Amino acid sequence: MIGKIIKTMRHEKSYTQDQLAKLIYIGRTTLSDYERMKTDINFETLEKIATACGYDIVFVHKKDKSKNLTTKNIERKEI
Repeated sequence: MIGKIIKTMRHEKSYTQDQLAKLIYIGRTTLSDYERMKTDINFETLEKIATACGYDIVFVHKKDKSKNLTTKNIERKEI
């Protein structure tokens, strides 16, 4: 799911993988691996990608029995 969100944010800004990777100082193949979910992404890198694409990461507390943070209870908000 995160990989699809990264790809969508990148496409909305019309960035190629190479352009976005250079903006946040990572390799293009690393970005590609994030998008295809072949490599885990840390929060700091995800935040850099979101910022470069004009997004802010917003965590929404959702009351449920599991209290686990999943992609189902994370929303993204355009800034």
